[in-house]
Amino acid sequence: MKIDLEKDFPNIYSKVDKDDFIDELRYFVVVDENYEDFDDEENDVFDPAEYNYLVYITQRAVDALGKENLEALYNSLDKDSSFENFLVAEEDLYGVKSELNEEEIGLKVMRLIDKLIEERG
Repeated sequence: MKIDLEKDFPNIYSKVDKDDFIDELRYFVVVDENYEDFDDEENDVFDPAEYNYLVYITQRAVDALGKENLEALYNSLDKDSSFENFLVAEEDLYGVKSELNEEEIGLKVMRLIDKLIEERG
């Protein structure tokens, strides 16, 4: 999904390298549908019945937010009523169960990152 980083997420925009042409949500947040992989012999941390989407916060977003603020990000997401279930597998990888679609989840995460940057610098 195309985004106008400067207009829609000014606090994130202020933290990124302006030489990069960044106009896609996926450069910051990757949201993928979670599904049962019957060919995978390992047990998946994220049971698709419990977590229908996987959310990955990219390094670019982590750099903009600050690694020290990742805990505030996932604590805020955990409290968000849009997510029935929320699990932190790694500080930048989450499982969520939500009625929202990939794009809506990605935008929600971006808005929260932008807000946290505003609040915490």
